[in-house]
Amino acid sequence: MSRITEYLLSHKDEMTAFLGKLVAVPSIQSEASEEFPFGPEPAAALGLMLDKCRESGFIVENLCNYAGSADIPGPVPELAILSHLDVVPAGPGWKADPFTMREENGKLIGRGTIDDKGPAVAALFAAKAVKELAIPLKKGVRLIFGTNEENGSADMAYYRSQRELPPMVFTPDGEYPVINVEKGMLRVYFSAPFFGADISAGHVVNAVPESCTVDDLTFCGRSAHASTPEKGENAITLFLSECQGDHPLISGLRKLFPHGETDGSSCGLGFSDDISGNTTCVLSMLNTINGRLYGAVDIRFPVNRTKCEVSSIICKAIQDAGFTVDSCDGAEPHCTDENSTFVQGLLKTYERVTGDSGRCIAIGGGTYVHEIEGGVAFGAEFPGTDHNMHSAEEFLTVDELLKNAELMAEAIVELCG
Repeated sequence: MSRITEYLLSHKDEMTAFLGKLVAVPSIQSEASEEFPFGPEPAAALGLMLDKCRESGFIVENLCNYAGSADIPGPVPELAILSHLDVVPAGPGWKADPFTMREENGKLIGRGTIDDKGPAVAALFAAKAVKELAIPLKKGVRLIFGTNEENGSADMAYYRSQRELPPMVFTPDGEYPVINVEKGMLRVYFSAPFFGADISAGHVVNAVPESCTVDDLTFCGRSAHASTPEKGENAITLFLSECQGDHPLISGLRKLFPHGETDGSSCGLGFSDDISGNTTCVLSMLNTINGRLYGAVDIRFPVNRTKCEVSSIICKAIQDAGFTVDSCDGAEPHCTDENSTFVQGLLKTYERVTGDSGRCIAIGGGTYVHEIEGGVAFGAEFPGTDHNMHSAEEFLTVDELLKNAELMAEAIVELCG
């Protein structure tokens, strides 16, 4: 057993107790004020974390409650571990209060335990282990804690306007071994006058809709994240495929979004590459409001295409179908060289600590480092696990909390020692 492992085991109770205190803060975005840019609760979670870092001997800074940092005293930081303390709303389906963390059969259950308060606690204790064991570092380490990842990452936009990031940045807000490629993202909202049926389907743009109600008839599908639409069944396109009649707007949507198609080929997309895979295209919202039909599309496109190229194709297709494009925005693809010393150091650490093979993976979803050049995701989910992220009964096991801390501590030593 390594000194780091021994240290973390001896601090297990302290780690879980502190995670419980963080979970107890319902750090959901709310009305902003001059003092609290994302509402008082995200700021309270940040204050709690920074107080703990200060007590632990770190050099702490709070940037106007947007984000905060904690440096290991010593050399100038060249590595940043970026995590976030805001959470999504609890939602239905919990067996107990989602903001009172409980332990059942080794599981720490509560909103934020895996996304991303548990990994943030693991990052803190990883850095504490390195500091308190007096492991010599040639390069400095900074922990960064954000408060707006779930609602657009305005926290990091502000942080980067005030402070320069270290050259190496990883976030434990994804999965292992290393996520180095993220597809580009595009969200298109459109509408047109409509005096046909009453349609209600989809409440968020980034999910396959599980139901579509048309007048008194409900079409049932299966929900999935918009980055993996093949795992679901789109209730909107099911309705379009079975709809009788020839209303031109409905007919236009039926041609653009055939039921069962997930790559956007009928819209003129359907791109793919060997690095990031296929385009995904989801008609995720369709609702009639005050004599107008509103729709939304979520697109994830491979790294060999640009936001401008994809937006021009999808916007023209939607306009040709009789709609007005109300907005179209997104982000370019993200790709970090898997052969860099940084990425190879993380993979080497993963293999040494877990005994499993390290590899880089590409995803359709976006992580906290999507807009950070050279950034990657390192954890916190292990391959093949489902922690109910963004769902009821979200959890992280005690063993995983400790293993994440061990992996991050060993990564600090590998990259900065």
